[in-house]
Amino acid sequence: MDQETPHTTLVCLPFAGAGASFFRPWSALTESLTIHPLQLPGRERLIDVEPYRDTATAVEGLFKDLIGGLGDSRRVVLFGHSLGAVLAYELAHRLNATPDVELVRLFVSGSPEPGTQRPRRATGLADDEFLARVSEFAGYSHEALDDPEMREMILPTLRADVELHENYTPSTPLPLDAPITSIRGMDDSLVGPDEAAAWTKVAGQDFAYAELPGGHMYLTDAAPALLRLIAGAVR
Repeated sequence: MDQETPHTTLVCLPFAGAGASFFRPWSALTESLTIHPLQLPGRERLIDVEPYRDTATAVEGLFKDLIGGLGDSRRVVLFGHSLGAVLAYELAHRLNATPDVELVRLFVSGSPEPGTQRPRRATGLADDEFLARVSEFAGYSHEALDDPEMREMILPTLRADVELHENYTPSTPLPLDAPITSIRGMDDSLVGPDEAAAWTKVAGQDFAYAELPGGHMYLTDAAPALLRLIAGAVR
């Protein structure tokens, strides 16, 4: 890393059903960013903790985890995909009001702007229909859901995540006083280009829009390109 380049921590917020482990391999793909994934309860090391079901509670918990884990690193970039995008947006508002933390930029991925909700919902559906609807939304189905025991373990947390996301409304009508980049998989059939670009409505500073190859879950295969985009934008 260039010695004159300020140290930057990339804080990652997961999509529905995912845990912090999804982002940990990213550390090997970048030298200029320190990857710091936040863990939602109800999965991985927090499997026995009740998952969040509303955004305000989730952001409060995530904020405490982030501030407690930053150490001396106070130059922060936020990234969130789908559910993680709205969590990152709300967390960004909290960080902007926090002394001694520099929010460099917010990267939102695979998400319409905060005031837009899906016309079709999955919350409250029977298990099979719920999973089919979620797979339709995500554009893929996790192989763990094919195993009955794993499905029984994962389903309550996935339901909580989807409920949180589908009931989300922005906490403030004020734009975010920080630059925003909205990223979309160019073949995403869930979030269209106009929806992704509409994040400009809540950008109080510079706004950028980018597309990378792939569908809604483009980041599973395009992580190197995504991290290059992020590093280039905050350098």
